[in-house]
Amino acid sequence: MSQPTIESILQEKRLFPPPTEFAQKAHIKSIEEYKQLYEKAKADPEAFWAELAETELDWFQKWDKVLDWQPPFVKWFVNGKINISYNCLDRHLTTWRRNKAALIWEGEPGDSRTLTYAQLHREVCQMANVFKQLGVKKGDRVGIYMPMIPEAAIAMLACARIGAPHTVVFGGFSAEALKDRLVDAEAKLVVTADGGWRKDAIVPLKEQVDKALVAGAPTVENVLVVKRTAQQIHMEPGRDHWWHDVQKGASGECPAEPMDSEDMLFILYTSGTTGKPKGVVHTTGGYNLYTHVTNKWAFDLQDTDVYWCTADVGWITGHSYIVYGPLSNGATSLMYEGAPRASNPGCLWDVVEKYGVTIFYTAPTAIRALMKMGEHHPNSRNLSSLRLLGTVGEPINPEAWIWYNRVIGGDRCPIVDTWWQTETGGFMITPLPGATSTKPGSATLPFPGIIADIVNQEGESVDGNNGGYLVIKHPWPGMMRTVYGDDDRFRRTYWEYLRPKSGEYIYFAGDGAHKDDDGYFWVMGRVDDVINVAGHRLGTMEVESALVSHPAVAEAAVVGKPDEVKGEDIVAFVTLEGDREPNEDLEKELKQHVVQEIGAIARPGDIRFTEDLPKTRSGKIMRRLLRSLAAGQEIAGDTSTLQDRSVLDKLRGGA
Repeated sequence: MSQPTIESILQEKRLFPPPTEFAQKAHIKSIEEYKQLYEKAKADPEAFWAELAETELDWFQKWDKVLDWQPPFVKWFVNGKINISYNCLDRHLTTWRRNKAALIWEGEPGDSRTLTYAQLHREVCQMANVFKQLGVKKGDRVGIYMPMIPEAAIAMLACARIGAPHTVVFGGFSAEALKDRLVDAEAKLVVTADGGWRKDAIVPLKEQVDKALVAGAPTVENVLVVKRTAQQIHMEPGRDHWWHDVQKGASGECPAEPMDSEDMLFILYTSGTTGKPKGVVHTTGGYNLYTHVTNKWAFDLQDTDVYWCTADVGWITGHSYIVYGPLSNGATSLMYEGAPRASNPGCLWDVVEKYGVTIFYTAPTAIRALMKMGEHHPNSRNLSSLRLLGTVGEPINPEAWIWYNRVIGGDRCPIVDTWWQTETGGFMITPLPGATSTKPGSATLPFPGIIADIVNQEGESVDGNNGGYLVIKHPWPGMMRTVYGDDDRFRRTYWEYLRPKSGEYIYFAGDGAHKDDDGYFWVMGRVDDVINVAGHRLGTMEVESALVSHPAVAEAAVVGKPDEVKGEDIVAFVTLEGDREPNEDLEKELKQHVVQEIGAIARPGDIRFTEDLPKTRSGKIMRRLLRSLAAGQEIAGDTSTLQDRSVLDKLRGGA
């Protein structure tokens, strides 16, 4: 039989049910079981989360009150005492997991390391003691600016162990971006490395730290440096310390500090439309519970799994689903330093084959890049160990979903398409792979305990397939608590954009969506990524999906630009497959292709061909910048998350 086409799958609204064998062994085994959990949580959210907190985590002291909701500020498990480092490490040492692999690490040059739970516990305790020796106390902030090496996770867990909130800054950020975050967080210690490997080149991390400190970060007293690449670097006497030197004499025992459930665990900065990044604050108990349960159920974590999330620890995905969620569950979490590159475009599949990876979690942008490289790379490796796939970062276009399912999953692996944000701490809308039938491009249904809705500007629920604002109507344990040092910005940004007539507070962080007849959520992307053409609201995602379904197109980003007649016109930035060359005929063909896929209203007024698109270092397309370019405006706002500035310069030159 021939493979079904993407068009036939979408037209038939085809469902992909969980494989029977998968469902039988899953934590949540059927849609009926999901519905029971969802209704139970909706009827009494406090009892639902309290039961999970008791059964899934270890507490030093039980809470007095499950939920204290003073909109928009929340406390979960009030006066409960807990430590997330203890839940990730110590409690596993009295079980058979003591000698189980906690972290498997593969370096880009091919070096590797495996740490059991007992070994990881010892190294975390040693670093926690080193931090104390360097003057770090409970409540002090620690900056972490690291490559993807085990010491990054060790530093995070050591901070959590002694109650020192960490702020992890992605290792690709500039010295200026690093300085801004260290200053805002008032960091006392910086943990870094001499460098890291990225696409066969050394990223000079220590050099960037030196520049940041010279530029001004007055609260930083010490810098701890891991030797990774062994190139020559400057070490400031009295301030800079080699990790391996201070580790030698440190004790491998350090009791975990009992933390209040609402004590700050970390600050993680996200870019805003203004120049100042937002410091998203997450606390201890609720975040521990939420990452634990979402990781366990949405990825159906089993003790035999080798679980690989390809994100960087500098992003929330790395925090929640490389370090804290998997280790709290006693899972084996894989870390990879490298990325597909000219010298080894199939490196991801080498890692899957080498370690027998069973769960693979990556971004749609990465999937599209892998598609562009060709099927021969995955097809030449043994990927039979895979049993579950996931996506994160932005809505996945159906073509990429179908390719991922067929080429990587062999038509046998459920795909968990997750919608969530830095601010939410963990998955909000996601399939449960043993229970939920999936649809290409849909994040499907809310996680149990999440009361999601789609509303209009007045905060009123909209019916059927009408698009609107995606909101959450009840607190959940993993939610952010505030913007660091700026409660007013927290209130304005997330809680006052939409206010129903009832006056209730509903959480809205910028995404639009619609629901289909089955109640499945289809996230359209940021509401500022919705284009209003002659009164018709079009999600950029659907136009992009139409373009990418054309065989000549590798990737597309669609934005609106002001138009006197239509209100907005559609501008598409398109990268082509392989060695395809842009020309006028292809431009006409693509415009007509969109008309055939969606309708005349969606015809792009302008198609601009480009070699690449401006993306954040986590792989999200920065459509805000493309909107400015399309409108002929100056680029404004924070661009510190931009992965490759030369892409923007080339687009600007051709605009």
